[in-house]
Amino acid sequence: MPISKALNAGMRAAMAANDRVLLMGEDIGKLGGVFRVTEGLQAEFGERRVLDTPLAESGIVGTAIGLAMAGFRPVIEIQFDGFVFPAFDQITTQLAKLTNRHEGSLQLPIVIRIPYGGHIGAVEHHQESPEAYFAHTPGLRVVSPSTANDAYWMIQDAIESRDPVIFLEPKAKYWQKGEVDTSARAVPLHASRVVRRGTDVTLVGHGAMVTTLLQAAALAEAEGTSCEVVDVRSLSPIDYGPILDSVRRTGRMVYAQEAPGAVSVGSEVAATVMEKAFYALEAPVLRVSGFDVPFPAAKLEGIYLPDADRILEAVDRALAY
Repeated sequence: MPISKALNAGMRAAMAANDRVLLMGEDIGKLGGVFRVTEGLQAEFGERRVLDTPLAESGIVGTAIGLAMAGFRPVIEIQFDGFVFPAFDQITTQLAKLTNRHEGSLQLPIVIRIPYGGHIGAVEHHQESPEAYFAHTPGLRVVSPSTANDAYWMIQDAIESRDPVIFLEPKAKYWQKGEVDTSARAVPLHASRVVRRGTDVTLVGHGAMVTTLLQAAALAEAEGTSCEVVDVRSLSPIDYGPILDSVRRTGRMVYAQEAPGAVSVGSEVAATVMEKAFYALEAPVLRVSGFDVPFPAAKLEGIYLPDADRILEAVDRALAY
């Protein structure tokens, strides 16, 4: 099924299993959301559990905090990535800190779903990658699925979490289909995973970029280079085990992301790998990212966003050392 339908099915399963789970967001009820991810859920569970909210992100998050304090498990949809910033204060100064402020006695099981990233030809504030802001904030868990199967299981795991989870959905891949095993989880919520085996270079990324990494690996194989691909999946906390194991075998690593490169998730992973696997490296860890400028107009997104060619250029530089 497509990733959008897998998310829908995962939320339906979570709502059926626990009547304290409710959905909130702009146009998520009757319309089913801009990307139709919540389509049909209001008709099935009613307007008291699938709430169409005012256009006020700070108010949505603030209300969800109160509901979580009262024992509910709210799942919020932020309509587009760039719309999350009116709620940034609520998320980073209240939601992320309240459990610590109460010395662990108060749990805030809130999921904030954010469609993020480019490749849809949208206007300003509709194509951004704000993951570093949230991964940098202690008290928040941050995850991003790249496949339909992960989407199905990770949304359920996020809803079951006792901590607030920023759930980043690669909007460009909403219609990408994949097999979904509804009988069992493949890996835990915060586990990284090797999605392609290789021997020469480790390619690492998250979200929509995983598909691009797999495309680059296939092209590299045709030229005689074997690339291993690791899907990070969880940006906070990061599971470094599979990443480090891979780098210790290949000796080279390239991290790719849509977000700007400075002070980013890729920066953190690169620094950690060079600290913990320094003697295994045959070349510096290289990064491929969006440029350090505001996300450009749609006609320029193909230049701004990393593609397989830019990743392969980094692979060549790594192999040249």
